Amino acid sequence: MRRAKEKDMKAKLAPVYFDPGRDEGFDGQLARLRELLADDAEFLEPVALGRGLPREADAAVFPQLLGEAYRRVDDFRRIDVPILVITSEFGTLNMWDWEIVAYLEGEGVTALAPYTLAQTRMLCRAAATRRRLRGSKFLVFQDNPGEGFQAPIFKRFYWWEDEAAQRLLDKFGITIIKKSFREFGARARAIPNQAAAAEWAHWQWPVALPEQPLLSAVKIYLAMREELAADSDIVSAGINCLNESHFSDTTPCLAWMMLYEEGRLIWGCEADTLSMATKTILHQALDTPIMMTNLYPSLMSGPALKHERIPHFPDVRTYPDPNPENYVLVAHCGYYGLLPPSFGTQWTMRPKVLAIVDANAHAIDARFPVGPVTLAKLHPSLARLTAVEGTLAGYAQFPGSDCLNGGVIHVPDGHRLVRRATSHHYLVLTGHHINDMRMGMKVFGLEVEPL
Repeated sequence: MRRAKEKDMKAKLAPVYFDPGRDEGFDGQLARLRELLADDAEFLEPVALGRGLPREADAAVFPQLLGEAYRRVDDFRRIDVPILVITSEFGTLNMWDWEIVAYLEGEGVTALAPYTLAQTRMLCRAAATRRRLRGSKFLVFQDNPGEGFQAPIFKRFYWWEDEAAQRLLDKFGITIIKKSFREFGARARAIPNQAAAAEWAHWQWPVALPEQPLLSAVKIYLAMREELAADSDIVSAGINCLNESHFSDTTPCLAWMMLYEEGRLIWGCEADTLSMATKTILHQALDTPIMMTNLYPSLMSGPALKHERIPHFPDVRTYPDPNPENYVLVAHCGYYGLLPPSFGTQWTMRPKVLAIVDANAHAIDARFPVGPVTLAKLHPSLARLTAVEGTLAGYAQFPGSDCLNGGVIHVPDGHRLVRRATSHHYLVLTGHHINDMRMGMKVFGLEVEPL
């Protein structure tokens, strides 16, 4: 399976100095940065401000700022890659550079000024991710999206619009490659059981379902692995696995988990390309566990309860905030959501839950650790990222429903979330990340809108 080469994972930084020339302060700080960021960045040859940067540069880095910056705004404006200001020996901004950074911002120049070494490393990952997305591909399998099961629901989704694909290309350089799910499902079914059994012998993850559903699941992995081997530019893949589930005798859940653990492929449930882009950017930039799930706010009780076939929302009276309006039930395909074993505190492969998938299909029952989480997703405009920090308070089980094990997430203001949410699909990250997002998303030209 493909893995990005270690060198490709590093940001290529072009150090920039002020004329009339470099001095000891610049060279000394650059030497420290080379040491501090040895695992995160490759430093190119230094360039004088006003001269063109190397084409391969992911970002410009200023190891030193001088008062001359006030008179060189036009030169700053001509820099067409992210600008990092890392002027202290600790790999951060120095306090006395706030004035220059603020002045540049007032003149329309965004200078990213990290105040922790962890943020500096995050910005390096973000810059490298920005470069890798240019020319990358998202592979999706679908035939007539919206025409299959639950058509009145699925026909509403923006991620299937040609406009959405064009915006992903224009904003990030991502090309959406579409292939037939009908043909892919047939190829997977044709793989011999013996081949699937031989492959599974190398994995042996926790399983609570019969042999044939397991072998069918592994066949999707084998077929998908073959697709990916033919094109190294594919960084994420998805299948219209629910709406067009009649094209397969199983679901791709296990395959996505195997492909992530084997080669860090980003998966897209239901071929939601905006979720795939959000997940790719945040996972690679923030280097934290992430998954997609459905949001069911208690404030939208009627539609949420009906869709999940549950009689009521979880009882939150024992939680620190007993106000049910500030809680969201999160669940997808019967359980909390699709996450690989390395992300979870519990992980088991179980029989399918949803009625719209084949009886031979499966689902993943897994859990994130209880505690701080962040919800996030790209706005359809791709101009901003919507996000909110919350707490995964616990889990709720509803036997006989479409939510056998869902998560219960507390947010600061449930009303605000309902007013500002952009999709029923949201990404969940372990930990609180809004501050890092505010800085890191600027690398991609994104603002962060709090929910």
